Amino acid sequence: MDPVLRVQPRFGQHALLLTTAAVPLTGWAMHAWMLHRQLAASQRDPLTGLLRRNAYTARARHILRRHSQDACVVLVDQDHFKDVNDSMGHAAGDAVLQATAARLTAWAGRHASIGRLGGDEFAVVLELSPIHREVRLAQLVRMLHTPVTLYDGRVIDVAASVGAAAPDRVGTHELTQLQRAADTALYAGKHSGRAHLAESVHTTVPSINGRREGRTGTALWGRAA
Repeated sequence: MDPVLRVQPRFGQHALLLTTAAVPLTGWAMHAWMLHRQLAASQRDPLTGLLRRNAYTARARHILRRHSQDACVVLVDQDHFKDVNDSMGHAAGDAVLQATAARLTAWAGRHASIGRLGGDEFAVVLELSPIHREVRLAQLVRMLHTPVTLYDGRVIDVAASVGAAAPDRVGTHELTQLQRAADTALYAGKHSGRAHLAESVHTTVPSINGRREGRTGTALWGRAA
């Protein structure tokens, strides 16, 4: 038999084996890709696209370790959000939350940890040096007080309360304590239209989410007209 003819079936069998092996490999690659997509989706809030609490926390701690004294924790709570839901419907409330998420993302940038902690409460951890803190937080307050236009053309006046805590002022790099301090400062200045910056005393407030009357934060950076 011609040697060429003897090689041809061998080549055909080898190619068949490669092709057969490629099928499960391709299947596993697709499966792994789908699992990655599902995992990424599970880390995101489906309404706003922001990180859920666990993913936010992991990234926030990384930022605090990496940037040390130049990191800042910012908590945001939507003002009068229940009134929006009650008077204009949940679709309008969802639009406000989505607008807030978009504004936080635009303000903080892609390297920040931005999370929706639940309901109308949001958190951001980012690199923010002390010399830029005043200007940047004033900018955030203005953005969060910009009216939201709904899909049907209606316009909603919105507002949000903001509390911030930074390691150089609070004296800790621990995320839980920074969040406690920021939350206490936020509720001290609730509905004031200004960002409130926490001091070290705000880490020791024995309350949940800072909801305790009689505490005061350092009021800064009033809302622009």
